[in-house]
Amino acid sequence: MTVPLRSFLFIPGDSEKKIARIDSTAADAFILDLEDSVAPARKEAAREMVPAFIAGRPIGQRRAQYWVRVNPLDSDAALADLSAVVAAHPDGIMLPKVDGPDDVARAGHYLDAFEAAAGLTPGSIRILPVATETPAAPFTLGMYAKARLPRLYGLTWGAEDLSAAMGASGNTDASGRWTNTYRMVRSLCLLGAHAAGVEAVDTLHVDFRDTDGLRRSCEAARGEGFSGRIAIHPAQVDIINAAFVPTEAEIEFARRVVSAFDAEPDAGTLSIDGKMLDIPHLKQARRTIALYEARC
Repeated sequence: MTVPLRSFLFIPGDSEKKIARIDSTAADAFILDLEDSVAPARKEAAREMVPAFIAGRPIGQRRAQYWVRVNPLDSDAALADLSAVVAAHPDGIMLPKVDGPDDVARAGHYLDAFEAAAGLTPGSIRILPVATETPAAPFTLGMYAKARLPRLYGLTWGAEDLSAAMGASGNTDASGRWTNTYRMVRSLCLLGAHAAGVEAVDTLHVDFRDTDGLRRSCEAARGEGFSGRIAIHPAQVDIINAAFVPTEAEIEFARRVVSAFDAEPDAGTLSIDGKMLDIPHLKQARRTIALYEARC
């Protein structure tokens, strides 16, 4: 099976200090940012620093993956970003503020041209759109399933830009939970990703000091069907990585489920620990074991 990326850590693309610390962090992927964390006056510097760093880590010699968040497609900066970074061969492009699959398809066409110009394998650079940052975007999440986007790695969602776009004063309630609108778009993103057969990547946990809250929400996210999460601070990475691997108890139970069905191959349902289990439980057990073995 293809092993999903558990953790994506944002790195400002113009920060020599933070880029230099990448090798000391165990993220599965790093998102070198050319968008919101880089001031307009620093965009050109970032467009030089990011591809220089990535080019120094050739494909096949990378401990982690290197992605680049470009500026939105409706800005002049987007093509400048892609022109600057594609020849360095990033593993993927994070595409912010998309309105739907058509934006991802357009970015894919740009990548086709830039890959060809750089002599790269066609389609080798993947795309991860932030699929809920505009008010129009959530209404298109079900359309990814039929959009035929071969570069699509997964879907992720964002709350901060969406709330800004709506003029909302916040996106969480007094207890710190997402309010209704953001719970809805999160669920739609999760469903849209699975309908399209791609990875569902949960959004960031803003308070990087809240390690217990991060751990609980990551464990809940994996239980819901998310395969990874975005991080904004190195201290979050180990927690995310651990949370998105099945626990020993889950593995032990999954192996019992598989063994029970193997022992009775004609059975459609079985009882284990007083619970009735059927074929969907067997499929989930096999997936849990495969994911664990791929990671461990």
